[in-house]
Order: sequence, then structure tokens, then C-alpha cells
Amino acid sequence: MTSAATAEPEGGIDGAGRSESQGEPYDVVVVGAGPAGSMTAGELARRGVRVLLVDRAEFPRPKVCGCCLNPRALATLERTGLGGLASRLGAVDLTAMELATAGRRASIERPLGVALSRDALDAALIEAAASVGVEFLPGTTASLRPGLPDTPRVVRLQRGDRAWDVRGRFVVSATGLTDGLLPVENRATPATGAKLGAGAIAPVAPSGYEPGRIYMACGDGGYVGLVVLEDGRLDLAAALDPDAVRDAGGIGRLAASILATASLPPVPGVAGLSWKGTPLLTRRPARLVERGVFRVGDSAGYVEPFTGEGMAWAVAGGEALAAILADAVAGLETRPDRRWDLAYRRRIARRQLTCRAVSRVLRSPWMTRGLVRALGLGPSLARPFLAIMHKAT
Repeated sequence: MTSAATAEPEGGIDGAGRSESQGEPYDVVVVGAGPAGSMTAGELARRGVRVLLVDRAEFPRPKVCGCCLNPRALATLERTGLGGLASRLGAVDLTAMELATAGRRASIERPLGVALSRDALDAALIEAAASVGVEFLPGTTASLRPGLPDTPRVVRLQRGDRAWDVRGRFVVSATGLTDGLLPVENRATPATGAKLGAGAIAPVAPSGYEPGRIYMACGDGGYVGLVVLEDGRLDLAAALDPDAVRDAGGIGRLAASILATASLPPVPGVAGLSWKGTPLLTRRPARLVERGVFRVGDSAGYVEPFTGEGMAWAVAGGEALAAILADAVAGLETRPDRRWDLAYRRRIARRQLTCRAVSRVLRSPWMTRGLVRALGLGPSLARPFLAIMHKAT
């Protein structure tokens, strides 16, 4: 992937850490180029703000979680001028969900958004941000310089054996569940009983898994969601009990057991796929703004997602935070920290409460079995609930 104008200084390490603008700070430095970070950066640049976007990975890069965009996520893309992005990338329309547990299955027919691989989506969001003027540095780690004033913040960047400093009037952490930009003592901690996130991709969707349908298998040790991607691969994303993972002998073995007991079609070699784990899922930091750093996306707080909610939170949060920081850069907002806290509670935290309730149902085998039986008798029972979860605003 090509980047916009680079912020890396010519001539190697100079210790003084000067950017291309002769030491002038960026308006905003965004660390983390997933959907939340890229959306924040792109929306800021569209408002005339000078932005540096940094990520430790090279793009495109594989990512196994977050391959569903629900109607709320698609509505945010539409509002921000990216309405055609998903279809241009070949995203698969999702029209149904199948919930399976203990040999029973129930099908819910309803538009649920689209399925799209994260390697395609994330790269496209970065390209969109670069096209409006965001400076992007892939393959670059970032850390806060300790003992220096919070305004502007000084961020130490490193790429290979080269290191330099940049300054930002504001700094955004979109570093995911690790919350890695801030010191350990300031990071979010997982909630008691939080599930372990995990994901894998099978190279070909086996028989029994149709494009356009979300499959959800629930069992004693957690639940596994499956969806066919735009290129025919099968994405698997799971929320698992850490003790159950240990007892089963690994993530893949537990996922295979959950699929088998739920009576979903077998996925050949599922236990041996390249499963990638995440930190424990449900967590919330004490503050959204810490030491002058604004959290967005998973760094700002996370609960176990449900059919695309996690991605909806990411892009909606990026859109909202960008508007606040743009006003702060222009001198129109004197308390962006307070405004971000209020906006986050209104637009994201309230919906996370709904998602938390859903995850509690999926965690409980007997509640899930009751839900599947009820849906088998009347699938329309799910419509009001899904309407609340997936309404576009």
C-alpha cells in the first residue's frame, strides 16, 4: 500500500525529532489504523485538520475479527461519504442468521448488513483517509514520551532502527483491546468473567455454509460465529471461556467441539486452523481521555459484540470524535474531553448495554436453547430485538 506524504524525517535519527513541517506540531496524531483510527483521521482531514496516522502493521494485513458490517456501520459509512466502499470491494449482502445449539437450529430472515474481509476493508479505509490528506506511516511503532508536557504531546515513532519524535496538539489512541499507547497503569482492565476473543479463516467455505448467512453456534464453552467472505473464504470468530479453552486443549479444539455439539456442518481441519486470540473482550477504561490522549474504538471500551456491532461502534466513534477534535483545533471547543465523554455515552455506551444483554443469553446454554425453541415456533419474535440492535441511527 502506498501512503500519503510521509512524516518520516530524511537523514535518519536526529534526536530532535523534527517533522517535515520544520518542527510544527500536527493538529492530531492518531495511533492505530483500524476502522476507528482511519475513520477518525479521515474525518478530521476532511475538515481541514492536519493529521498523522500511524500503525505498527504493514497493510493490507490479515485480520480475523470484525468481518460483518451491520446496517448501523453502513449508515455511518454513507454519512461520511464512503457509502459505495463496501459494494465496490465486493461485500456479501447478509440476509439471514442461523442460531444453533444442542442440535437445534433456528433461522431469522432479515437484512443484517454485509460480510467483508478486514484486510480489504481496513486497507480501503486507509486509502480513503490518505486521499483527503492524511499522512500515513505503516510499519511504525508509537509511544508517548514520558515526563514531557501533555500539550502538545510528544510521540516517539520508530521504524526499524530509525526513531524520531513528532508532536500533536491532540493524540488519539485507536490501539485496540491492548490499549497499548498508554502506560500499563493507565490501561483498561478486563471485566470479571470476560470472554477470550479468537478468530480464524478457512481458505474455502465448506458445504453447508452459504454466502449471505451468519451462522452462530452456542455451547457450554462459548460461541462461534461463521460467515462466508467476498472471496469465498470462511471467517470464524469466537468468544470463549478461558477455562474451557484450557480444558479443551486449545482454542481450535474448543471451537470444533462447540460446532459439533451445535450440529452445524463440520469445518474440515477447524482445530488446526491458524487461530488468533485477542485479549479478554469485555473491558472499560476509567477515563476516555487519559494524560491528554483520547481513546476511540476498542481502546475506549468493549463488550462482546453481536453481528457487526463492534465495527459499528468503531466507525461511529471515529466520526463523533473527529467532529469534536476538529472544533477544538479551530478554537470552537474548549473542553473536548468532556464533550467526547458525553458523545460516547450517548452514541456507543448505551448500545453496548444492549449487546451485553445479548451476550449473557449466548453465554447461557439453557437460555440459548430456550431462545432457539422459541424462534423455531415463531421467528418473528426476533424482529423487534434485531431492529433495536441494527437500526441505522
